[in-house]
Amino acid sequence: MGNLYDLAYELEKGLRQSEEYTMLKKLYEEVNADEQANQIFSNFRDVQMRLQEKQMTGQEITEEEVQQAQKTVALVQQHELISKLMQAEQRMSMMIADVNKIIMKPLEEMYGPAAE
Repeated sequence: MGNLYDLAYELEKGLRQSEEYTMLKKLYEEVNADEQANQIFSNFRDVQMRLQEKQMTGQEITEEEVQQAQKTVALVQQHELISKLMQAEQRMSMMIADVNKIIMKPLEEMYGPAAE
């Protein structure tokens, strides 16, 4: 059995070769190549980041910001390509979460499950 780092690099290689990653990468490149999709997606990400920062620092989120966020979400959902990209992101993060659960199993057995 290789050392833990070797196994981690094997895992990384497996992730890069996975269907989920391949699909995500393809869709990400398509969104980047499409000027309109790229614009909508970047705008959506910016709005998301701003709201997350505000939440984390305990700042109030204005009604205007909530409305702007809802508009960008609507645009994103209406755009087929971006919608597909976000579904692929979702699948990828579920897979990573599953892998993480497996890796954490020995510690959970010892300490009990971590509080979510």
